[in-house]
Amino acid sequence: MVTTSNYLATQAGLKVLRDGGNAIDAAIAAAATLSVVYPQMTTIGGDNFWLIYNAKTGDMRALNASGRAGEKATIDFYKQKGLSKIPSRGYLSANTVPGAISGWDEAYRYGQQSMGGKVGWSQLLDSAIGYAQDGFAVTPSLAKWSKINVDPADQEFRNLQRFDGFRQTYLKPDGGAYQVGEVLRQPALASTLRTIAKDGAKAFYDGPIAQKIVDDLQRNGGVLTRKDFATHKANWVTPLKVPYRDTVAYNLPPNTQGMAALEILNVLNNFDVKKLGEGTADYYHLIIEATKEAFADRDRYLSDPDFVQIPVDFLLSRQHGVDQAKRIRMETAATAVKPLDPKGDTIWLGVVDKDGNAVSLIQSVYHDFGSAIVPEGTGVLLQNRGSFFSLDKSHINHLEPGKRTFHTLNPAMLTKNGKPLLVYGTMGGEGQPQTQAAIVTRVVDFGMTPQDAINGPRWLHGRTWGAASNDLKIEGRTPSAVTDELKKRGHPINVVDDYTDTMGHAGAIWIDPASGVRYGATDPRGDGTAAGY
Repeated sequence: MVTTSNYLATQAGLKVLRDGGNAIDAAIAAAATLSVVYPQMTTIGGDNFWLIYNAKTGDMRALNASGRAGEKATIDFYKQKGLSKIPSRGYLSANTVPGAISGWDEAYRYGQQSMGGKVGWSQLLDSAIGYAQDGFAVTPSLAKWSKINVDPADQEFRNLQRFDGFRQTYLKPDGGAYQVGEVLRQPALASTLRTIAKDGAKAFYDGPIAQKIVDDLQRNGGVLTRKDFATHKANWVTPLKVPYRDTVAYNLPPNTQGMAALEILNVLNNFDVKKLGEGTADYYHLIIEATKEAFADRDRYLSDPDFVQIPVDFLLSRQHGVDQAKRIRMETAATAVKPLDPKGDTIWLGVVDKDGNAVSLIQSVYHDFGSAIVPEGTGVLLQNRGSFFSLDKSHINHLEPGKRTFHTLNPAMLTKNGKPLLVYGTMGGEGQPQTQAAIVTRVVDFGMTPQDAINGPRWLHGRTWGAASNDLKIEGRTPSAVTDELKKRGHPINVVDDYTDTMGHAGAIWIDPASGVRYGATDPRGDGTAAGY
């Protein structure tokens, strides 16, 4: 079973499984294809994080393939340019090394050694190369975000046509955005992918591709160097876990917000969620209040654990969950919470192969279309993840050379009796832990199918671009009696479209413990599909 947020990527992953590849192989093929056909959310110029279950050994492995800030990326560098924050777009926002290819490479090697696979590295990129060279039909999501990002009125976040590489790669010759169904070709990216297929990740980090990227960045005042690329590596890390009912939830450790996603479940352990009723005002209120508790900890502590001490064991302890639960008032919304950052566009994908190996993978360029920088001759759109660093030296997540920034990305998995039960995740920045909580409670507490759990009305506690305070976005399908009651409790309700992609593109695969049958789900808010055989 494969589920992704784009139907072409799902097919690419499924083809690899049919050809004898393992779950990791299929995930790479799908992620590579998404890097071509879903550039508003992910490219090979971004980062990724992996959760991998090995059916042979019973091990759960986690891989952090996020990039570090460049050796020249310092607070003083930006301050000397008169900047009080790192720009959201442009060359100065691309200050971290793209980690995605290193993640594919490291995961592939692990899969070959420990799972076996009949598919060679180069074959995994075939679909991606084909769609880059020959083109693909533009989907509704890509068309929508292309149109949004050519708005000339917003010089900070939009008007991306001001960057030559973006304009030449993602817009039509007349400067207009591609419409749904029109064919987009990326020949320079096809050439880059062919080089990676032939020569491996080394070509990207210590070869001709790195040289082209660095040359373009340095011509335009950027900060990354050849040394930054050559010294980058992905790291195996110990996954975090907490019990939830009769399951165990796994996620990624810092520098991701995986701990926040698990903290929410750790708080919910102290309530009878089923008794509240799915979709009731009490249900929404409780998860939102648990989210506030988790995000307060996240915003206080989360950064690169190589640079700061993060008390993860304490934050995920049973007692801390009990204490957080005691602070929740079911009749009143907590108000002493800081504004939550709205940004973050991402893809999540899940794969379960015939042997029971499972992958939960998340990959992103941060904002839609990342930095908007496409170095000449590469076709590689670079992420702007490093724009999330603070230039305030007292901030937990302040910029330092070689540091990994706070990441919203966090792929998830639930196990039961030591085996995967639910492989799940979503795109959407602040929404990721909240949507994960919705999926888990709907499946575990209420017995819903993964598809019904994802289809159900969703909410997002956070803020909109440029807004100074939080609101609670809630889909219009939610009964008015529920939204009225939430308003009464003090939630700042903002009713949004019935199936808005503000809520992210979620996906899930449920493995029936008795029969082994896989149930795949994809989000109607995206362009994806779940498919199996």
